[in-house]
Amino acid sequence: MSALSLRLPKYLHEQLDELAQKEGISVNQFIMLAVAEKIAAISAVEYLEKRARRGSRERFLEILNRAPDVEPEDSDKL
Repeated sequence: MSALSLRLPKYLHEQLDELAQKEGISVNQFIMLAVAEKIAAISAVEYLEKRARRGSRERFLEILNRAPDVEPEDSDKL
């Protein structure tokens, strides 16, 4: 583990304390989880953008054209 010094405005620190208490965790755990969630969200966007660059509309339509043109089962209808 590494230590990190963080300066927050007082109002933000107060909100952080309240939310951590409501969650039943320490402020340190709350911040760690928030950072981990943000990193995961950014990583997911980067992954999806990378996958999207590999795709092609032509390939999508080719696969879609292979799907049978039938009515959905009752359990699949909206």
